[in-house]
Amino acid sequence: MTTDPTERLMELRRSIDNFDAALIHVLAERFRCTQAVGRLKAEFDLPPADPNREAQQVARLRRLAEEADLDSDFAEAFLNFIIKEVIRHHEAFRHEAVSNS
Repeated sequence: MTTDPTERLMELRRSIDNFDAALIHVLAERFRCTQAVGRLKAEFDLPPADPNREAQQVARLRRLAEEADLDSDFAEAFLNFIIKEVIRHHEAFRHEAVSNS
């Protein structure tokens, strides 16, 4: 490891860039899964949102955040943002299914 602050800063930023890329790829995979769930829900006329599942996921993610020494409020806000987007996709699939009926 270098002691030059400029080089160290560049190393840290490269690490951040790698983590950002990993996050994007993981989110893309997650959304592929949730879109499959949305299509399944639309096909069987299930509601786009599942408040019980969402509450379980929020509680689970808060526990994981605490174990990882990450701010659990931030983790919850992040998950709520994702859940909102997932529900929007599920509603679109449902609308599409109704339109095609």
